[in-house]
Parts: sequence; structure tokens; C-alpha cells
Amino acid sequence: MKNSAIAVAGLRKAYGDKVVLAGIDFDVAAGSVYSMLGPNGAGKTTTVNVLATLLKADAGTVHVAGHDVATATRQVRASIGVTGQFAAVDELLSGRENLRLMADLKRVRSGDRVVAGLLERFDLAESADKMTATYSGGMRRKLDLAMTLVGNPRIIFLDEPTTGLDPRSRRTMWGIVRELVAEGTTIFLTTQYLDEADQLADRIAVLDQGRLVAEGTPEELKRQIPGTHVRLRFAELHELDVAARALAGSTRDDEELTLRVPSDGESRSLKALLDRLDEHSVNAAEFSVRTPDLDDVFLALTENPSTSTSTKAAAL
Repeated sequence: MKNSAIAVAGLRKAYGDKVVLAGIDFDVAAGSVYSMLGPNGAGKTTTVNVLATLLKADAGTVHVAGHDVATATRQVRASIGVTGQFAAVDELLSGRENLRLMADLKRVRSGDRVVAGLLERFDLAESADKMTATYSGGMRRKLDLAMTLVGNPRIIFLDEPTTGLDPRSRRTMWGIVRELVAEGTTIFLTTQYLDEADQLADRIAVLDQGRLVAEGTPEELKRQIPGTHVRLRFAELHELDVAARALAGSTRDDEELTLRVPSDGESRSLKALLDRLDEHSVNAAEFSVRTPDLDDVFLALTENPSTSTSTKAAAL
């Protein structure tokens, strides 16, 4: 893939008889957010560890920032930043000291200026000289990400970065991620929050039992799962009666005066549906198209461990 920040082909990893990654392939475009979803034990963290040169693959090729992770480890590490599931900050140091230590380790020129800029950017300037043991969970996660940005990595791995954060702190982190991508940074995101992937990801991969069972944009994945329908609400019961007779396969709710009509959601289908209502002189008070969300996608692909990957992939 042209302009590829990460290119993976045939990636395999096993521990004894347990296969963790069974030959997966994917590409991540530069300057995008690529999110990997999957149940616990699916292989998400193992994938991140291989890409970040923290673990050696058993087979396959992996290129990060144009470098082979097996033969150009130093170049890969110079191009990436990694933020794990738990904030890797030293609680006995202040926020400023944590950042200064990272700048020294990476031999960053003008370290004090870089540290000051990151403290300001992450809204940590007022707490910069307090011990991080006094920081809230959200502040620690922001400091952790700020430390990852020391040295301006081109690619950042975020492994469940908002686990345990309150909704406000999560949204703050989302805003920071969007800013980074707008500046050209590539983000590889694993998360247990499906709404987070929906909000941030340009493309999503679903990993189950070490295999990629689906990949695409959030909207592409939602469209491929059965369940898209049109919801009509009527002002009068007799209108609901007429519409229910006119629209085959529909499901009615007399209490809500609504009708659920299976549909692919495309404009031609919607026009045909509305034309049928006009033919019967029925007017819907409300009209909306409902599509499956990522929860539906996730459950459809991963809820049955006994279902083979090939069968689930074929269902898409």
C-alpha cells in the first residue's frame, strides 16, 4: 500500500501449542487512526508488542515506518511511541521531572522547551511540579501520552489508553488523538470501548482467536451486519394499520405507533418505501434509518467461540 505507515503480512505468534496470531495481514495508512478490536485473549496486545519490537514474531513480515522490525529494530524504535494500558509514570517524580527524564533518555535538544510545551499542551502546567502520586487517573494518562510524544514519534501505539477513565477524561484523550492525527501522526489503537473506535478510527480490524475476521471503515462494518431498518412513527393507529398492510415484512409496535421495516438504507429503497406509503395516502410523522452499531458487529463476529473464523468471515 502506498503511503503505508505499518505493513503486516502473514504475522504468526504462538506459545507452545497455543496459537496467538495465526497469520494476519493488514496495512495502516500514514496519518490515520487504525483500531484493532477483539475479546480478551484475541491477540491485540501481542500484535502491538510485535509491531513495537517488544516481541519477536514466529513468522511473517512486519514493516513499521518503512523499516523491518526484525532487522532494523533501532530505526523502528526511533520512529514510534508506545502508551500501554497503565500509565508508565514514576510516582516519586513530578510531572515535569517525568518529562525531563524522558527527554534526557531520548537525547532531545532544547529539552526544557519541549517539556514546557507538552505540559502546556496537555493542560498540566499548573500541576507540573507536584508529585505524580497526587495526580488523578486522567492526569496520569495525559502525562503518559505526553511522555510518549517526547521526540515527535511518527507512529504511536495506544494500547487501551482510556481504560478506567471517567467519560470527561476519555473525551479529553479523544481530542488529543484527533489533534495528533491532524498533524500527520499515525495512531494504532486497541480499545475495549467500541464507541471509542467508532469515534476515532478511520479503519477497524476485528481480531478473534488470532485471526482477522473483518476489516473496514466503521460504516462499512456496520452495513455488512444484518439489521439495518427504517423506523416509521405515525400519529394515528389507523395510519399504522394501513402502513403495516402495505409494507410486507414490517414489525409493528402499537403502543409506540411505530413500524420497523427491513431495508438496506440506500436511497432507491427508501424512495420505493415512501412511494408505497403515498400510494396508500399514509403520512409518517417521523422517519429514520437505523443501522447496527459496532456492538452488533463485535457480537456477530466474536460471540460464538465454536464458530469457525472462515464461516464468520463468509457471513460478511
